[in-house]
Amino acid sequence: MSEINQNGIRDARKLGIPKMLLLGLQHMFAMFGATVLVPILVMGYFNNPETGEYVTAGVTVATTLFCAGVGTLIFHLCAKMKVPAFLGSSFAYLGGFATVASLNSGIYAGMAVNDKVAYACGGVVVAGLLYLVLAAVIKAVGVKKVMRFLPPVVTGPIIICIGLSLAGSAINNAQTNWLLAFVALGTIIAFNIWGKGMFRIIPILMGVVISYVLAVILNACGVTNPDGSRIIDFASVAAAPVVGLPAFQLPKFDLTAILVMAPIAIASMMEHIGDMSAISATVGENFIEEPGLHRTLMGDGLATAFAGLIGGPANTTYGENTGVLELSKVYDPRVIRLAAVYAVVLSFIPKFSAIISTMPASIIGGISFMLYGMISAIGVRNIVENKVDLTKSRNLIIAAVIFVCGLGFSGGLTFNIGGTSITLTALAIAAIAGVVLNLILPGNDYEFGVNPAGDQSRGVYVSTSDKK
Repeated sequence: MSEINQNGIRDARKLGIPKMLLLGLQHMFAMFGATVLVPILVMGYFNNPETGEYVTAGVTVATTLFCAGVGTLIFHLCAKMKVPAFLGSSFAYLGGFATVASLNSGIYAGMAVNDKVAYACGGVVVAGLLYLVLAAVIKAVGVKKVMRFLPPVVTGPIIICIGLSLAGSAINNAQTNWLLAFVALGTIIAFNIWGKGMFRIIPILMGVVISYVLAVILNACGVTNPDGSRIIDFASVAAAPVVGLPAFQLPKFDLTAILVMAPIAIASMMEHIGDMSAISATVGENFIEEPGLHRTLMGDGLATAFAGLIGGPANTTYGENTGVLELSKVYDPRVIRLAAVYAVVLSFIPKFSAIISTMPASIIGGISFMLYGMISAIGVRNIVENKVDLTKSRNLIIAAVIFVCGLGFSGGLTFNIGGTSITLTALAIAAIAGVVLNLILPGNDYEFGVNPAGDQSRGVYVSTSDKK
């Protein structure tokens, strides 16, 4: 037993098939709460109750689960089946989806919600392809040279802006029923801080379950939201079949939507690098060296591009599953692939997806309090743990310009090129400004790998492990 605790289990088959299947189920549940929350949030951005328009294809719960499962398998193929990483929905792209949903000029004026989703997914495809560009560059020149262009003084403030730009959405959802919102938020905090064993690994899922059970009880007792509306409507659950295909949707491409979504890849690629560092530290193997960061980035990028091609949200490596690795000490990638298969199977059960989709907006708001705030907090941690010296004028200037651009250009920046209207979102402007200023201002002394603990701090997730 001591040998297992020290070195971990590299081949789960020796535990027997039943235990191996349960371990895969554990990984599936660890990613589940956060992964299914993304499509629920995204659909909330696009749905328009006033006109009766709702998302019916793409970015649904079923499509998202399918993309997570298949995306994970794509990643494992690219990473030579060596890296025990699960790919779930990325929260970093929520701001991009919200921005595309709010576009109402040019071709987007009066556009149907499903078409807007398709254009947003087109941007996700391009964002995924940017991973391949970075992977090729890293393969050619090495990771240290590339990371000098994306130091924490750039990536940290960008991640902070992603979280803060979504704060209003959390408030708007939570205020539909503050009781449920605070129960969801309090549950996540309690399990994340004081939870033991498996419960500490799945604080988001516990927040969803406990607050949803309360919502069901209140709804059964005839309690309504403050505005008089029903807390939960199960009509869609009754109408949903038990077995069916996910609602896939082909993407559409427009430069404005691409410029909304693609720059977010800068933050999500940094998240990937941080997660690879953390998984390497947890497992005790240098996955950045072998199979190589270029291969893991390629796998993440192809998984994200694949998701966009069938109407799903962007994928990313999940910190929650790294916490499970640390807890269980089972490092066999086969277990992760089992979890991926479970996710794909669930995607073909529409009634299950319909139940998930009945989650009240107030619960989503309460969970978003934590998740959106945590995104910004992770950006702060990225700056602190990498010891970014903000007494230096160059660093202060870069951070200041990123913050003002990321939070000040609320409506983006629209201009015309060759008769085509192009809109740069606040995040895109901030990312471009940060990268350019870091490139032209003297004094860039960041070197990737010198501070491994700091380099590990780039993931966007609720912390589930002391090591992380």
